[in-house]
Amino acid sequence: MKEPFRAKQSEVAISNLMQPFQSNTYGKIHGGEIMKMMDNAAGIIAHRHCRTFIATARVDQMEFHIPISIGNLVICEGRLTYVGKHSMEVMVTVLVDDLDADSPLKVALTSYFTLVAIDKNGKPVPVPPLEVVTEEDKKLYEEGKARYLAYKASREEHS
Repeated sequence: MKEPFRAKQSEVAISNLMQPFQSNTYGKIHGGEIMKMMDNAAGIIAHRHCRTFIATARVDQMEFHIPISIGNLVICEGRLTYVGKHSMEVMVTVLVDDLDADSPLKVALTSYFTLVAIDKNGKPVPVPPLEVVTEEDKKLYEEGKARYLAYKASREEHS
């Protein structure tokens, strides 16, 4: 088994200036564009943690709080919150910077991605444990574990 990693070791932030080709006819960015950025961020984080192939297995609660416009800078920040035997939960928060306004960054949405570590044949492989250090780490870990157990129970109920 690999040594535990701290969540801080796999944190990532990616950004992109929103362009017209990413928008609808009203100048607002398609949700799918943002979802793709979020999935990329989650994938990088999971890959950095386990250093193997990963696959997105599930995305929880994706609710947009504000519209995102052409010309906005979108920043996807993510961190590992929970690790199971083969899977990892990554929290991704989307921040929006209106470059034309003198205003603070706004949170557009936060979502949780479950990713599975796989080998070259697509079979699940164990992932390193997550070392929880800070109080925030512990809180996020317990919340992630609760989501994992709730999902697992729901899945068993529907099988």
